[in-house]
Amino acid sequence: MLNILIAEDNKQIADILSEYTKKEGFMPFVATDGQETLDIFYKNQIDFILLDVTMPKLDGFTICQQIRKTSNVPIVMITARKKEYERITGLNLGADDYIVKPFSMAEAMARVQAILRRKTETSKKSQSVNQFYYDNLRISLDNYTVSINGQPIELCKKDIELLWLLATNQNKIFTRENLLDSLWGHTFSGYDRTVDTHIKRLRAKINEVKHPNWQIVTIRGVGYKFEVSSHEE
Repeated sequence: MLNILIAEDNKQIADILSEYTKKEGFMPFVATDGQETLDIFYKNQIDFILLDVTMPKLDGFTICQQIRKTSNVPIVMITARKKEYERITGLNLGADDYIVKPFSMAEAMARVQAILRRKTETSKKSQSVNQFYYDNLRISLDNYTVSINGQPIELCKKDIELLWLLATNQNKIFTRENLLDSLWGHTFSGYDRTVDTHIKRLRAKINEVKHPNWQIVTIRGVGYKFEVSSHEE
């Protein structure tokens, strides 16, 4: 189930959107002002945002700009404004689409589903044998580089291979023994703490840039996994 954040200060519209998104299989989160929108986004795994332009405390443009610093989560802006330059402003700030009030709920859901389909297709096409993309993460084994939100992350070869193995098997739990065998081989004379050392170093590096929609999680007593909000095959 995907989590959708509905940022709308009109309670009636927010309630109706919440009901419709539930029927479409989403788990809705509702925010009624700009600051609450950012708080919910950074504290939860959000997969899609319906964002009203006119919000108390922080407007939709500011929110979109803030979110785009760390995430490529799909954003559809909702506006009652019909001036072209305002719609262009939202798109230039990174919004994927916009809906002008008044709108039908069926239209809103159709736009959401269309964007999700495009994102999925683009993600699949962007993958190659040695290239991996997820949200704001990019890993290339062609030249052994990693970037988060476009910012290069300096990692050693083995740490890149470790991140690749975890990231390309999203939400799959690897034991330390699995990781040792996969990355160092059956004949490796090291021990389990080797994996822990590399994970610690890897986390320290990737945590230099925000990545709220994914993380490397420790499964106590078992091992590690690359955890995301939704698992795209």
